Amino acid sequence: MALPTLTTEQRARALEKAAEARLRRAEFKRDLKAGKISLSAALDRAKSDDTLGKMRVSALLASLPGIGAAKSKAIMERTKISENRRIGGLGPHQREALIKQFG
Repeated sequence: MALPTLTTEQRARALEKAAEARLRRAEFKRDLKAGKISLSAALDRAKSDDTLGKMRVSALLASLPGIGAAKSKAIMERTKISENRRIGGLGPHQREALIKQFG
């Protein structure tokens, strides 16, 4: 499938939109790392925000204090969440398992 041809203006807007999304996700991860928001609050926020909902669960978990890539992977295996899963695609049981894991 070929990508659509964009005008210079459309391409510039798409690049701006992508940069905004990266900034919002970085701020979200920074707030998680600092403990400003809990995991359950983060999951609720991502449910209503498409930009955050498109973030991978592994990135969310790795942003939590004391959790890195290895622990994130182990948690995802234990809760039976695919490594490619995005936050918006989590099922109710998976959300519940993550919240139960972190209180």
